[in-house]
Amino acid sequence: MPNDLARHFLLDPAVTFLNHGSYGACPRPVMETYRRWQDRLEAQPVAFMDPAHLAARFAEVRHALGAELGADPDDLVRVTNATAGLNVVARSLDLRPGDEVLTTDHEYAALAKTWAFVAARTGAVIRPVRIPLPLTAEGFGGALREAMTDRTRALFLSHITSPTALVFPVAPIVAEARARGIVTIIDGAHAPGHIPLDLRALGADYYVGNCHKWLMAPKGTAFLHARQGAQSRLVPPVISHGWTAAGEEPGPFGGSAFLDRFQFQGTRDPAAWLSVPAAIRFRAEHGWTEVAERCRALAQEIAAELAGMTGLPAFAAPEVSAPQMVAMPIPDCDTVSLHGDLLSRHGIEIPALRWDGRCFLRLSIQGYNRREDGRKLLSAVRALLDLTARQTVPSGRR
Repeated sequence: MPNDLARHFLLDPAVTFLNHGSYGACPRPVMETYRRWQDRLEAQPVAFMDPAHLAARFAEVRHALGAELGADPDDLVRVTNATAGLNVVARSLDLRPGDEVLTTDHEYAALAKTWAFVAARTGAVIRPVRIPLPLTAEGFGGALREAMTDRTRALFLSHITSPTALVFPVAPIVAEARARGIVTIIDGAHAPGHIPLDLRALGADYYVGNCHKWLMAPKGTAFLHARQGAQSRLVPPVISHGWTAAGEEPGPFGGSAFLDRFQFQGTRDPAAWLSVPAAIRFRAEHGWTEVAERCRALAQEIAAELAGMTGLPAFAAPEVSAPQMVAMPIPDCDTVSLHGDLLSRHGIEIPALRWDGRCFLRLSIQGYNRREDGRKLLSAVRALLDLTARQTVPSGRR
């Protein structure tokens, strides 16, 4: 796999980085843009932070991001990360005792805590639905459809799951939930820049995604997308100069109430958010569609080789796995120790985790990775888990 893209990244060359999915990695040209924005801010802070100046700059970001996401720019606002944006949504819902929020058994642990917090304060019931595996559109939709009741008020789903790296087929069940009057909330933390998105067509009430992962923007850049009919119920985390009391009247700084409430929440460094268009340009200039296809092929190649070593079947078929992120089953082990040993003894950064009683390595491949990175990982895992004797284990045994 070509590795000329590696020169554009600031990653430590002493570490084989196979964990782009956790926090991303920002290319050098995008970081340079980020720092230029910071320099402009510090050169004249008052003029830079003037609401009229910022509103124009924010509009540029929203238009660039809207084109990338298939979204109306005026339905997008910035948040620092997907967890923060989803907290805004969850804590804005008017839930009552006995109301139900449907979710799945594949959700991100931090959001499970968010919903538990909301449930404790409102009396709502959080109902995780077990998704049948192997993942199919029929099984996924059927399990959620069967779980819906007249008490279901919200449906919360990951688009790409964090622990298991699956792409959930969310569109049909979002449409059905909305037809039933159920609020639809999608955790798209891993989706932007990873899979094609058309948020208008999806039609979820709320979709929150990170820009700092697969779009490769600076850290602390994410978006909250709310369809127009669902914007008025959201309460921003900070009530400040951008606040208007009620309704969808124009905001005090010339945007909609939705935009001004979220764009103007006190003094915050906007440089990372203003660098999102540079990240989108970087991808376009380097032909990222082709890069992503090479990454997908390499990720599946490494996963297949590890399956051959362990004798454990693939967790999911390639067509339902995230293109550049794969959950690879490994024999039962101390995953915390394995992660530490891979990093300290072999210089490899990759998550090792336990989910539903099974152990995985979650592999993320980005344009800076090479086949040599995969070979290094396989050699290290073979040594640390003593897999030599396991290579003859028949497929399907655990």
